[in-house]
Amino acid sequence: MRFLHTSDWHVGRTFHGADLLAEQDAVLAHLADVVTAEAVDVVLVSGDIYDRAVPSAEAVQVANRALARLRRAGAELVITSGNHDSAPRLGAFGDFAAAGGLHLRTAIDHIAEPVLLNDQHGPVAIYGIPYLEPEPSRHALGVPDAKGHNGVLTEAMHRIRGDLATREPGARSVVLAHAFVTGGQGTESERTIAVGGVEQVGGDVFDGVDYVALGHLHGPQTLAPHLRYSGSPLAYSFSESAQRKSVWLVELDAGGLADVRRHELPVPRRLAKLSGGIDRLLTAEEYGDFVDCYLSVTLTDSVRPVDAMRRLRERFPHTVHLDWQPENGNTTATLRYAEAVRGRPDSEIVRNFLDDCRGAPPTGTERKLLGLALESAGRGES
Repeated sequence: MRFLHTSDWHVGRTFHGADLLAEQDAVLAHLADVVTAEAVDVVLVSGDIYDRAVPSAEAVQVANRALARLRRAGAELVITSGNHDSAPRLGAFGDFAAAGGLHLRTAIDHIAEPVLLNDQHGPVAIYGIPYLEPEPSRHALGVPDAKGHNGVLTEAMHRIRGDLATREPGARSVVLAHAFVTGGQGTESERTIAVGGVEQVGGDVFDGVDYVALGHLHGPQTLAPHLRYSGSPLAYSFSESAQRKSVWLVELDAGGLADVRRHELPVPRRLAKLSGGIDRLLTAEEYGDFVDCYLSVTLTDSVRPVDAMRRLRERFPHTVHLDWQPENGNTTATLRYAEAVRGRPDSEIVRNFLDDCRGAPPTGTERKLLGLALESAGRGES
């Protein structure tokens, strides 16, 4: 049996204010092409279908199109809820969806109830563990003394192994889980799931099954041959700009895990970081290849350029983040403003506002305007 392991779609997410629905629709459509080309039997989606518990109508449409394409391509689908999803909403009408090949595992009560599929070697039991918030989950699972994520996932896997022991000998098994497993590397785009300062669980919690399809961390990574993160299909922070997004193609034979291959996904729009003076960034030919990228720009001009974002977007329309770090090391200019003004009288704060914020004193015209402002406030130029 062949699986495609994906996760963390985060449909409806924006990137520094930029709408990503078109990019998400495009890369998720590619998954259906992979299902067809690789004769995939089952698609596993390990949580965070949506970016919000209450997704927009447009986000729901994109997700529905993606699921419909995958089903038309011939694959069964098994989906669990992540920490961004609303488990009750995602799991609504789950019993009816299963009749059409969409198996939703979003309820704690169904953790030990596998999706049972068969190939020429016999049955495969696919278990879905929805994201387990430790405090309510420990009571729902009947283990009030369980500690944090490790405790509730340990109980979930205990139930799964118990059910698996009742299956016919040689039955193979797959588990979907949404968690931060020790050894995984996070990025800037995951929402923390720390409870009491602890969010990680040990990989040995998942021992005893043939393959564990993990979700939550956005970079593709292998913790053990049977224990992997697919990562998100798109980059959701500039910390992911060097990653090659991908999915795992997983093969089970009669003896269990037989093969895992990585399939890299297309990149609808690249991410890049640029640094330098604004005049050079706007004119140098060497930056021409970045015109279509989502950009994070760090300006190094000694004086903060006026209207920098508008000017940058004239050449780089997808600039979404801007920072200023003057190369002359003007530390006063880079202090947080609250620190820069501490202890100064109001008149000095007003006179030096521009100097503090952009690293250059006010011009003659600006000084006159600031003087008039002080006079109108009754404070004068002292």
